[in-house]
Amino acid sequence: MRFDSPGPHRRLIGLTPLIDVVFILLVFFMLASSLIKWQAVEMGEPASASAGTPVVGSWLVRVQPEGLDLNAEAIATAELAERVAARIGEDPAQRILVQPAPGVSLQRLVDVLDLLREAEATNLTLLRL
Repeated sequence: MRFDSPGPHRRLIGLTPLIDVVFILLVFFMLASSLIKWQAVEMGEPASASAGTPVVGSWLVRVQPEGLDLNAEAIATAELAERVAARIGEDPAQRILVQPAPGVSLQRLVDVLDLLREAEATNLTLLRL
């Protein structure tokens, strides 16, 4: 009597190596994320605006969707940084008003605030529409 062999046996795939890889990736991303330096834009409480609030001598930076305006004059991003840094060098207490136009993304506004902070501007005021 002749018996046919049932054929090659399929090996079962173990889940242990897969779980090990997932945990190694989890540990890697946990360690990598703790090394990222998060920077926050410091915002104070809004001061009560009154008719006597002085804005004379302040610079107005309008954040438009397509560009920037400094005191109603179109300006490039790099030039804005240079002019603000030069002005802060002369007068560290220079007040800069930042006004976003309608439709400007929050990321664009934060980028401009970061640019002004890198130019060492400390007296920033964010205006609402």
